[in-house]
Amino acid sequence: MKTFLLAIAALGALPLPALAQTGLPPDAELRAAALEWFEPIPDAPQAPPGNVLAPERVALGAMLFFDPRMSRSGVFSCQSCHNVGLGGVDGLTTSIGHGWQQGPRNAPTMLNAIFNVAQFWDGRAPDLAAQAKGPVQAGVEMNNTPENLLGTLKSMPGYVEAFEAAFPDEAAPVSFDNFARAIEAFEATLITPDSAFDRYLKGDDAAMSDQQKRGLAAFMDTGCTACHAGRNVGGQDYHPFGVAERPGGSVLPESDRGRFAVTQTADDDYVFRAAPLRNVALTAPYFHSGAVWDLREAVSIMSSSQLGTELAEPQIDEIVAFLGTLTGRQPRIVHPILPVRDAATPQPQPMAR
Repeated sequence: MKTFLLAIAALGALPLPALAQTGLPPDAELRAAALEWFEPIPDAPQAPPGNVLAPERVALGAMLFFDPRMSRSGVFSCQSCHNVGLGGVDGLTTSIGHGWQQGPRNAPTMLNAIFNVAQFWDGRAPDLAAQAKGPVQAGVEMNNTPENLLGTLKSMPGYVEAFEAAFPDEAAPVSFDNFARAIEAFEATLITPDSAFDRYLKGDDAAMSDQQKRGLAAFMDTGCTACHAGRNVGGQDYHPFGVAERPGGSVLPESDRGRFAVTQTADDDYVFRAAPLRNVALTAPYFHSGAVWDLREAVSIMSSSQLGTELAEPQIDEIVAFLGTLTGRQPRIVHPILPVRDAATPQPQPMAR
Protein backbone atom coordinates (compact mmCIF):
# COMPACT_ATOMS: atom_id res chain seq x y z
CA MET A 1 0.00 0.00 0.00
CA LYS A 2 2.87 2.35 0.86
CA THR A 3 4.46 1.76 -2.55
CA PHE A 4 1.17 2.52 -4.25
CA LEU A 5 0.73 5.81 -2.41
CA LEU A 6 4.30 6.84 -3.15
CA ALA A 7 3.74 6.12 -6.82
CA ILE A 8 0.55 8.19 -6.85
CA ALA A 9 2.43 11.03 -5.20
CA ALA A 10 5.13 10.81 -7.84
CA LEU A 11 2.58 11.63 -10.51
CA GLY A 12 2.63 15.21 -9.35
CA ALA A 13 6.30 15.48 -10.25
CA LEU A 14 5.61 14.84 -13.94
CA PRO A 15 3.88 17.20 -16.41
CA LEU A 16 1.23 14.57 -17.16
CA PRO A 17 -1.94 16.63 -16.62
CA ALA A 18 -0.76 18.94 -19.41
CA LEU A 19 -0.82 15.99 -21.78
CA ALA A 20 -4.56 15.52 -21.36
CA GLN A 21 -5.26 19.25 -21.52
CA THR A 22 -3.54 19.61 -24.88
CA GLY A 23 -5.29 16.59 -26.37
CA LEU A 24 -2.34 15.13 -28.22
CA PRO A 25 1.09 16.50 -27.25
CA PRO A 26 4.06 16.57 -29.61
CA ASP A 27 5.67 13.16 -29.98
CA ALA A 28 8.90 14.30 -28.37
CA GLU A 29 7.01 15.47 -25.27
CA LEU A 30 4.83 12.36 -25.07
CA ARG A 31 7.81 10.04 -25.58
CA ALA A 32 9.86 11.82 -22.93
CA ALA A 33 7.01 11.42 -20.44
CA ALA A 34 6.61 7.75 -21.39
CA LEU A 35 10.31 7.04 -20.92
CA GLU A 36 9.96 8.21 -17.32
CA TRP A 37 7.77 5.14 -16.75
CA PHE A 38 8.55 2.51 -19.37
CA GLU A 39 11.39 0.87 -21.27
CA PRO A 40 11.35 -1.34 -24.36
CA ILE A 41 11.57 -5.12 -24.30
CA PRO A 42 15.15 -6.01 -25.35
CA ASP A 43 15.59 -7.60 -28.77
CA ALA A 44 17.55 -10.56 -27.38
CA PRO A 45 16.89 -12.73 -24.29
CA GLN A 46 18.91 -12.14 -21.15
CA ALA A 47 20.10 -14.90 -18.84
CA PRO A 48 18.46 -15.01 -15.39
CA PRO A 49 20.80 -14.45 -12.43
CA GLY A 50 22.73 -17.63 -11.67
CA ASN A 51 21.74 -19.31 -14.92
CA VAL A 52 22.94 -19.42 -18.52
CA LEU A 53 21.16 -19.57 -21.85
CA ALA A 54 23.39 -22.25 -23.33
CA PRO A 55 21.61 -23.87 -26.31
CA GLU A 56 21.69 -27.30 -24.64
CA ARG A 57 20.05 -25.96 -21.48
CA VAL A 58 17.37 -24.04 -23.36
CA ALA A 59 16.63 -27.11 -25.51
CA LEU A 60 16.29 -29.28 -22.40
CA GLY A 61 13.99 -26.71 -20.82
CA ALA A 62 11.79 -26.74 -23.90
CA MET A 63 11.47 -30.53 -23.72
CA LEU A 64 10.52 -30.39 -20.05
CA PHE A 65 8.08 -27.53 -20.67
CA PHE A 66 6.18 -29.46 -23.35
CA ASP A 67 6.36 -32.95 -21.83
CA PRO A 68 3.09 -34.06 -20.14
CA ARG A 69 4.96 -36.93 -18.50
CA MET A 70 6.20 -34.41 -15.95
CA SER A 71 2.74 -34.76 -14.41
CA ARG A 72 1.72 -37.87 -12.49
CA SER A 73 -1.14 -38.55 -14.88
CA GLY A 74 0.87 -37.96 -18.04
CA VAL A 75 -1.81 -35.50 -19.15
CA PHE A 76 -0.63 -32.02 -18.14
CA SER A 77 2.49 -30.12 -19.13
CA CYS A 78 3.61 -26.55 -18.48
CA GLN A 79 2.28 -25.80 -21.96
CA SER A 80 -1.21 -26.93 -20.87
CA CYS A 81 -1.76 -23.81 -18.77
CA HIS A 82 0.81 -21.50 -20.41
CA ASN A 83 0.25 -22.05 -24.11
CA VAL A 84 3.00 -20.37 -26.12
CA GLY A 85 0.64 -19.98 -29.07
CA LEU A 86 -2.10 -18.29 -27.01
CA GLY A 87 -0.12 -15.41 -25.56
CA GLY A 88 1.26 -17.65 -22.81
CA VAL A 89 -2.11 -18.47 -21.19
CA ASP A 90 -4.78 -21.16 -21.52
CA GLY A 91 -7.75 -18.88 -22.16
CA LEU A 92 -9.71 -20.28 -19.21
CA THR A 93 -11.12 -18.49 -16.19
CA THR A 94 -9.02 -20.77 -14.00
CA SER A 95 -6.95 -23.71 -15.20
CA ILE A 96 -7.92 -27.39 -15.15
CA GLY A 97 -5.48 -29.77 -13.47
CA HIS A 98 -5.15 -33.24 -12.00
CA GLY A 99 -8.43 -35.06 -11.57
CA TRP A 100 -10.05 -32.31 -13.66
CA GLN A 101 -9.87 -30.04 -10.65
CA GLN A 102 -10.21 -26.32 -11.24
CA GLY A 103 -7.40 -24.16 -9.89
CA PRO A 104 -8.05 -21.14 -7.67
CA ARG A 105 -6.59 -18.45 -9.95
CA ASN A 106 -6.27 -17.44 -13.57
CA ALA A 107 -3.03 -18.68 -15.17
CA PRO A 108 -0.72 -15.69 -15.78
CA THR A 109 1.24 -15.48 -19.00
CA MET A 110 4.82 -16.73 -18.97
CA LEU A 111 5.74 -14.52 -21.93
CA ASN A 112 8.09 -11.82 -20.62
CA ALA A 113 7.73 -13.33 -17.12
CA ILE A 114 11.51 -13.03 -16.79
CA PHE A 115 10.95 -9.29 -16.26
CA ASN A 116 8.60 -9.68 -13.27
CA VAL A 117 9.80 -8.97 -9.73
CA ALA A 118 8.49 -12.40 -8.68
CA GLN A 119 6.21 -15.15 -9.96
CA PHE A 120 2.59 -16.10 -9.23
CA TRP A 121 -0.12 -13.56 -8.44
CA ASP A 122 0.98 -13.49 -4.81
CA GLY A 123 4.72 -13.39 -5.56
CA ARG A 124 5.49 -16.53 -3.58
CA ALA A 125 8.19 -17.64 -6.03
CA PRO A 126 11.17 -15.28 -6.28
CA ASP A 127 12.15 -16.40 -9.79
CA LEU A 128 11.18 -18.63 -12.69
CA ALA A 129 13.15 -21.61 -11.36
CA ALA A 130 11.26 -21.54 -8.07
CA GLN A 131 8.00 -21.13 -9.97
CA ALA A 132 8.73 -24.19 -12.11
CA LYS A 133 8.81 -26.39 -9.00
CA GLY A 134 5.36 -25.30 -7.81
CA PRO A 135 2.86 -26.67 -10.36
CA VAL A 136 4.68 -30.02 -10.54
CA GLN A 137 3.99 -30.63 -6.85
CA ALA A 138 0.56 -28.97 -6.59
CA GLY A 139 -2.21 -31.54 -6.12
CA VAL A 140 -4.62 -29.42 -8.14
CA GLU A 141 -2.16 -29.09 -11.04
CA MET A 142 0.39 -31.79 -12.00
CA ASN A 143 0.15 -33.72 -8.71
CA ASN A 144 3.68 -35.12 -8.93
CA THR A 145 6.57 -35.43 -6.48
CA PRO A 146 10.25 -34.63 -7.01
CA GLU A 147 11.09 -38.29 -6.43
CA ASN A 148 8.65 -39.59 -9.03
CA LEU A 149 9.68 -36.87 -11.46
CA LEU A 150 13.37 -37.75 -11.14
CA GLY A 151 12.56 -41.45 -11.51
CA THR A 152 10.80 -40.63 -14.77
CA LEU A 153 13.69 -38.53 -16.08
CA LYS A 154 16.44 -40.96 -15.08
CA SER A 155 14.61 -43.86 -16.69
CA MET A 156 14.92 -42.35 -20.17
CA PRO A 157 18.40 -42.32 -21.73
CA GLY A 158 17.41 -39.37 -23.90
CA TYR A 159 16.76 -37.21 -20.85
CA VAL A 160 19.90 -38.38 -19.04
CA GLU A 161 21.98 -37.38 -22.06
CA ALA A 162 20.17 -34.03 -22.36
CA PHE A 163 20.83 -33.20 -18.69
CA GLU A 164 24.49 -34.16 -19.06
CA ALA A 165 24.81 -31.81 -22.05
CA ALA A 166 22.97 -29.00 -20.29
CA PHE A 167 24.91 -29.29 -17.02
CA PRO A 168 28.29 -30.65 -18.16
CA ASP A 169 30.24 -29.71 -15.02
CA GLU A 170 28.01 -31.52 -12.54
CA ALA A 171 28.55 -35.05 -11.25
CA ALA A 172 24.80 -35.65 -10.86
CA PRO A 173 23.13 -33.44 -13.47
CA VAL A 174 19.64 -34.99 -13.25
CA SER A 175 18.22 -33.17 -10.22
CA PHE A 176 15.05 -31.31 -9.29
CA ASP A 177 17.00 -28.05 -9.09
CA ASN A 178 18.38 -28.55 -12.60
CA PHE A 179 14.91 -29.49 -13.85
CA ALA A 180 13.76 -26.07 -12.67
CA ARG A 181 16.85 -24.23 -13.96
CA ALA A 182 16.41 -25.71 -17.43
CA ILE A 183 12.78 -24.62 -17.58
CA GLU A 184 13.83 -21.18 -16.34
CA ALA A 185 16.40 -20.93 -19.15
CA PHE A 186 13.79 -21.83 -21.77
CA GLU A 187 11.19 -19.45 -20.37
CA ALA A 188 13.73 -16.63 -20.30
CA THR A 189 13.81 -16.84 -24.09
CA LEU A 190 10.03 -16.32 -24.34
CA ILE A 191 10.05 -12.56 -24.77
CA THR A 192 8.01 -10.43 -27.16
CA PRO A 193 10.03 -7.47 -28.44
CA ASP A 194 9.26 -5.10 -31.29
CA SER A 195 5.74 -4.08 -30.30
CA ALA A 196 4.37 -0.84 -31.72
CA PHE A 197 4.90 0.69 -28.29
CA ASP A 198 8.53 -0.40 -28.22
CA ARG A 199 9.11 1.10 -31.65
CA TYR A 200 7.49 4.33 -30.50
CA LEU A 201 9.68 4.47 -27.39
CA LYS A 202 12.72 4.02 -29.63
CA GLY A 203 11.76 7.03 -31.75
CA ASP A 204 9.35 5.85 -34.45
CA ASP A 205 6.58 8.47 -34.38
CA ALA A 206 4.50 6.53 -36.91
CA ALA A 207 4.45 3.32 -34.85
CA MET A 208 1.29 4.39 -33.00
CA SER A 209 -1.91 6.02 -34.22
CA ASP A 210 -3.23 9.29 -32.78
CA GLN A 211 -5.88 7.35 -30.85
CA GLN A 212 -3.22 5.07 -29.35
CA LYS A 213 -1.07 8.06 -28.42
CA ARG A 214 -4.02 9.71 -26.69
CA GLY A 215 -4.50 6.42 -24.86
CA LEU A 216 -0.87 6.45 -23.75
CA ALA A 217 -1.27 10.02 -22.50
CA ALA A 218 -4.45 9.07 -20.63
CA PHE A 219 -2.78 5.95 -19.19
CA MET A 220 -0.11 8.14 -17.63
CA ASP A 221 -2.34 11.11 -16.81
CA THR A 222 -4.97 9.14 -14.91
CA GLY A 223 -2.45 7.28 -12.76
CA CYS A 224 -2.43 3.79 -14.33
CA THR A 225 1.37 3.95 -14.19
CA ALA A 226 1.25 3.83 -10.40
CA CYS A 227 0.85 0.05 -10.76
CA HIS A 228 1.62 -0.64 -14.41
CA ALA A 229 5.03 0.67 -15.37
CA GLY A 230 8.51 -0.60 -16.14
CA ARG A 231 9.66 -2.93 -18.89
CA ASN A 232 6.70 -5.28 -18.48
CA VAL A 233 4.14 -2.49 -17.89
CA GLY A 234 3.43 -4.06 -14.51
CA GLY A 235 4.66 -7.07 -12.60
CA GLN A 236 7.08 -4.96 -10.58
CA ASP A 237 5.32 -4.53 -7.23
CA TYR A 238 2.32 -5.49 -5.11
CA HIS A 239 -0.85 -3.48 -4.69
CA PRO A 240 -4.22 -3.90 -2.98
CA PHE A 241 -7.09 -4.70 -5.30
CA GLY A 242 -9.78 -2.15 -4.61
CA VAL A 243 -7.87 0.89 -3.35
CA ALA A 244 -10.80 3.22 -3.95
CA GLU A 245 -13.63 0.70 -4.13
CA ARG A 246 -13.68 -3.07 -3.86
CA PRO A 247 -15.06 -4.64 -7.02
CA GLY A 248 -17.94 -6.94 -6.27
CA GLY A 249 -19.10 -10.32 -7.47
CA SER A 250 -16.59 -12.79 -8.80
CA VAL A 251 -13.94 -10.19 -9.72
CA LEU A 252 -12.47 -10.20 -6.19
CA PRO A 253 -13.53 -13.37 -4.35
CA GLU A 254 -13.47 -12.92 -0.58
CA SER A 255 -11.88 -16.35 -0.21
CA ASP A 256 -8.71 -15.29 -2.08
CA ARG A 257 -6.82 -12.91 0.19
CA GLY A 258 -3.82 -12.66 -2.13
CA ARG A 259 -0.38 -12.04 -0.71
CA PHE A 260 -1.69 -12.33 2.85
CA ALA A 261 -1.49 -16.12 2.46
CA VAL A 262 2.27 -15.75 1.87
CA THR A 263 3.23 -13.13 4.46
CA GLN A 264 0.42 -13.44 7.05
CA THR A 265 0.65 -9.65 7.29
CA ALA A 266 -2.53 -7.60 7.60
CA ASP A 267 -1.23 -4.98 5.17
CA ASP A 268 -1.09 -7.68 2.49
CA ASP A 269 -4.78 -8.58 2.72
CA TYR A 270 -6.19 -8.68 -0.84
CA VAL A 271 -2.84 -7.52 -2.19
CA PHE A 272 -1.64 -8.98 -5.50
CA ARG A 273 1.29 -8.47 -7.83
CA ALA A 274 0.22 -5.95 -10.45
CA ALA A 275 -0.51 -7.78 -13.68
CA PRO A 276 2.07 -7.17 -16.42
CA LEU A 277 0.21 -5.74 -19.39
CA ARG A 278 2.48 -6.82 -22.24
CA ASN A 279 0.34 -8.71 -24.79
CA VAL A 280 -2.75 -8.04 -22.66
CA ALA A 281 -4.96 -7.95 -25.75
CA LEU A 282 -4.17 -11.67 -26.18
CA THR A 283 -4.62 -12.90 -22.62
CA ALA A 284 -8.31 -12.73 -21.71
CA PRO A 285 -9.89 -13.42 -19.28
CA TYR A 286 -8.50 -10.84 -16.87
CA PHE A 287 -7.55 -10.40 -13.20
CA HIS A 288 -6.41 -13.12 -10.83
CA SER A 289 -9.99 -14.37 -10.76
CA GLY A 290 -10.30 -14.55 -14.55
CA ALA A 291 -13.79 -13.12 -14.13
CA VAL A 292 -13.69 -10.48 -16.88
CA TRP A 293 -13.44 -11.39 -20.55
CA ASP A 294 -13.57 -7.94 -22.15
CA LEU A 295 -10.51 -5.70 -22.00
CA ARG A 296 -12.65 -2.58 -22.16
CA GLU A 297 -14.60 -3.74 -19.12
CA ALA A 298 -11.35 -4.52 -17.30
CA VAL A 299 -10.11 -0.96 -17.90
CA SER A 300 -13.39 0.45 -16.59
CA ILE A 301 -13.23 -1.71 -13.45
CA MET A 302 -9.65 -0.68 -12.74
CA SER A 303 -10.55 2.97 -13.18
CA SER A 304 -13.30 2.86 -10.54
CA SER A 305 -11.75 0.36 -8.11
CA GLN A 306 -8.12 1.50 -8.20
CA LEU A 307 -8.23 5.15 -9.23
CA GLY A 308 -11.62 6.18 -7.89
CA THR A 309 -12.68 7.79 -11.12
CA GLU A 310 -15.06 7.09 -13.98
CA LEU A 311 -13.33 7.47 -17.32
CA ALA A 312 -15.26 8.96 -20.22
CA GLU A 313 -16.24 6.40 -22.86
CA PRO A 314 -13.89 7.82 -25.55
CA GLN A 315 -11.03 7.78 -23.05
CA ILE A 316 -11.62 4.10 -22.27
CA ASP A 317 -11.49 3.38 -25.99
CA GLU A 318 -8.21 5.28 -26.27
CA ILE A 319 -6.61 3.39 -23.38
CA VAL A 320 -7.73 0.07 -24.85
CA ALA A 321 -6.24 1.15 -28.18
CA PHE A 322 -2.96 1.94 -26.42
CA LEU A 323 -2.97 -1.45 -24.69
CA GLY A 324 -3.18 -3.03 -28.12
CA THR A 325 0.23 -1.56 -28.95
CA LEU A 326 1.77 -3.73 -26.21
CA THR A 327 1.42 -6.88 -28.32
CA GLY A 328 4.93 -7.80 -29.37
CA ARG A 329 6.48 -10.30 -31.75
CA GLN A 330 5.36 -13.71 -30.50
CA PRO A 331 7.98 -16.44 -30.01
CA ARG A 332 7.90 -19.12 -32.69
CA ILE A 333 8.62 -22.44 -31.00
CA VAL A 334 9.03 -25.76 -32.77
CA HIS A 335 7.57 -28.46 -30.56
CA PRO A 336 10.56 -30.54 -29.40
CA ILE A 337 10.90 -34.25 -30.07
CA LEU A 338 10.70 -35.82 -26.62
CA PRO A 339 12.78 -38.72 -25.29
CA VAL A 340 11.26 -42.18 -25.62
CA ARG A 341 10.10 -43.90 -22.43
CA ASP A 342 11.94 -46.99 -21.20
CA ALA A 343 10.63 -50.16 -19.59
CA ALA A 344 11.62 -48.65 -16.22
CA THR A 345 9.74 -45.40 -16.80
CA PRO A 346 6.94 -45.01 -14.22
CA GLN A 347 3.55 -45.49 -15.80
CA PRO A 348 1.04 -42.62 -15.69
CA GLN A 349 -1.43 -42.79 -12.86
CA PRO A 350 -5.07 -42.60 -13.95
CA MET A 351 -7.17 -39.69 -12.76
CA ALA A 352 -10.52 -40.13 -11.09
CA ARG A 353 -13.45 -38.89 -13.12
